Amino acid sequence: MTRPDLATPAPDQFTPGRLDRDAPFYIAGHRGLAGSAMWRLLEAEGFTNLIGRSSVELDLKDRAAVFAFFEEAKPRYVVLAAAKVGGIMANNTYPVDFLSENLQVQVNVIDAALAVDVERLLFLGSSCIYPRLAPQPITEDTLLTGYLEPTNDAYAIAKIAGIFHIQAARRQYGKHWISAMPTNLYGPGDNFSPQGSHVLPALIQRYDTAVKSGATTVTNWGSGTPRREFMHVDDMAAAFLHLLEHYDAPEQVNVGTGKDLTIREIAETIARVVGFTGETLWDTSKPDGTPQKLLDVSKLADAGWTARIDLEDGVRSTVDWYHEHLATLRR
Repeated sequence: MTRPDLATPAPDQFTPGRLDRDAPFYIAGHRGLAGSAMWRLLEAEGFTNLIGRSSVELDLKDRAAVFAFFEEAKPRYVVLAAAKVGGIMANNTYPVDFLSENLQVQVNVIDAALAVDVERLLFLGSSCIYPRLAPQPITEDTLLTGYLEPTNDAYAIAKIAGIFHIQAARRQYGKHWISAMPTNLYGPGDNFSPQGSHVLPALIQRYDTAVKSGATTVTNWGSGTPRREFMHVDDMAAAFLHLLEHYDAPEQVNVGTGKDLTIREIAETIARVVGFTGETLWDTSKPDGTPQKLLDVSKLADAGWTARIDLEDGVRSTVDWYHEHLATLRR
């Protein structure tokens, strides 16, 4: 169900279609997990004018610098994948950082994109925007119908603000911009640090270290019973390009596989792939987070796209990438 205030179409007629492969295309956050996957896909799809800036080259929290960059680059398309991200421990420890930095980045990029009249912009959010106890699978219209998961509520509030910023740009300026909310992502370019990683890369690092050290046990946080949906980041990138070329509506779109597993089952898959044969212990004094977080991907399917990479194949390719890049991993 679409909110009544979002139902009014943009004043001009617009039908999404194939993006111009030679147009300037800026990927904010092109070195991160999602942004680098988008960059790889666009290169493979024949885009010839991709634009990226590292955080050293352009601090997206610096409003004047962001506006100057957009005025110079004048991108026709933008994917806003830049964000401060992290797992339960990081989100729970630094909520001010996650709220403030993400709000600054989003507001600066979206306002600068308005200033230079960007044609198509996709805002990358997160499935953590939905209530902690939302009915499963989670549909897009459950947004703001209940309390958020307290261990990542600051990050979620920032992403919710981003969705409303996109909707406001559509209503006030008639922009054909969209928002996509991916499920938990993993794959090449992930953060494998013990302090900042999400659960799947943290498990890969933990089990791989145990194999190399000869450890006979591995201890994971929580009970292992929460259910999680994981999507390979290359699938996410393919979904995003499909949405840019086929979807135009104010409501955010869930991007996921439509399937979930318990954390225990995911850990068992990772242990099997890396070759760990010892015992897995669970520290129930640590938080579990949301009991279940499975996205309803009907809207994405209606737009003509479904995920292709299953978890075991995706974990195997991620482990291979992890081994190949041990010396240069984000930590």
